[in-house]
Amino acid sequence: MEKIIVCIKPVPDPKAWDRLAMDPVTKTLIREGIPSVINPLDKQALEAALEIKDAHGAEVVLLAMAPASTRPVLREALAMGADRAVLLSDQWFAGSDTLATSRILAAAIGRLSPFDLICCGNFTLDGSTSQVPSQVAELLGIPNIMHVSAMEFRPAGPLLVTQKIEQGLVKLEAEFPLLLSFTKEANKPRYTSFLEIMAAETREIAVWTNADLHLGAGLIGLGGSPTQMADLLIRRKVRQGLRLEGSPEEIARLLADKISQLGIV
Repeated sequence: MEKIIVCIKPVPDPKAWDRLAMDPVTKTLIREGIPSVINPLDKQALEAALEIKDAHGAEVVLLAMAPASTRPVLREALAMGADRAVLLSDQWFAGSDTLATSRILAAAIGRLSPFDLICCGNFTLDGSTSQVPSQVAELLGIPNIMHVSAMEFRPAGPLLVTQKIEQGLVKLEAEFPLLLSFTKEANKPRYTSFLEIMAAETREIAVWTNADLHLGAGLIGLGGSPTQMADLLIRRKVRQGLRLEGSPEEIARLLADKISQLGIV
């Protein structure tokens, strides 16, 4: 095992979701001014890679497509134990759907080749499509196993993977190179010490733009995204208190009438 690539995505901090807004024209999330965190399942992916590194040795490379302002998120991942990080950041990438994003990631992984393993989270908090890992694997022409809940690396043999499915668990053997996407059951991500966090502040993060990847405008960004949001409706919570008075029978009748008017039953 020589190189493991971990795809991570900075996502809006759930604590700031009440401040999120959508661009009415592009129908994309407005991220400016919203703090970012590592997508939770991407920490499972990183932990899986670091466990192999700790036990058997391997270079762990972080790969993220995000605005330049999300560098602190990559530094947190570096503090966990990754060896280096590559940030894909370019205005040409803005508005990319899952397919355009997968093209960008696959092109970057091509530049990082050769590799043995790609680790991803099963889905991201801000999209929850679970499409990117499979699409990246397809573009690279390598096997992909989704919903990985456990992994056992054996230096002398194939990788042993436990896949979580609706009916239970499946044990699989897989040869390298391949891509795995992990569930929350896969492991418990390690904590980082204050010294590790401080040391990561001075670590270099390579920034690649489309000038490095050479992808056509029709393959990336809004122009390269076949998935377009036709409309966007934002649900507003409106609560109203209603006081019902009368005898228990009258109150019950009024309540039943109100529920019927609201279409609840």
